[in-house]
Amino acid sequence: MNNPGRLQAGGRILVMTSVAVESAAVLRGLRGDKEFDVLLAGVGPVAAAVNTAKALAVAGYRLVVSAGIGGGFPSRAEVGSLALADEIVAADLGVDTPAGFRSLAELGFGPNRISVDEALVKKVREALGKASLLVRTGPVLTVSTVTGTAEKACELAARVPGAIAEAMEGYGVAFAAQDRGVPVLEIRAISNLIGPRDRALWRIKEALGVLEAAFSVLLEV
Repeated sequence: MNNPGRLQAGGRILVMTSVAVESAAVLRGLRGDKEFDVLLAGVGPVAAAVNTAKALAVAGYRLVVSAGIGGGFPSRAEVGSLALADEIVAADLGVDTPAGFRSLAELGFGPNRISVDEALVKKVREALGKASLLVRTGPVLTVSTVTGTAEKACELAARVPGAIAEAMEGYGVAFAAQDRGVPVLEIRAISNLIGPRDRALWRIKEALGVLEAAFSVLLEV
């Protein structure tokens, strides 16, 4: 197996988004660059893992990127900012007990966190920052149910200290990439704050614009 912390020479870059509007934003940013393949992962970690694995089985890639919009934790990732994962965490994979939540790793059934190469994160963060894009770095959570209450938001923030954002596909994409020995990134444009669900406050169009801008920068990285 290849070292998943190092980019391999040659090969293409696979970008997985959950839905078509995210893919369209990424493609606009990439401006037709032939080094990238942009495919749909589907919604949720299972669909994302399956579809990423299918793509990796038929073509060689040197990097996989899980990309799209997501929710930011208040005071950690503002609406309109970018969340760049240094760790991708399956935040609700485990069991509830009277003493609280226990993760898959705590139960001894395998990891629920996938680290992202530190040097790669640093390089991408610096490039995005130089383009005047607001970037936050930290754990990005993968959840099967989008958080819709303040209580749940606080619980997740306490469960994974330093978590900056949540989405639904990152861990599935990362697990498939890790299985093939391919490095992975996750980048999310923040459309809303995590907490009480109020679609009127979401800024999806603006977040898609930020996602487009981010991928125009990634062309040069």
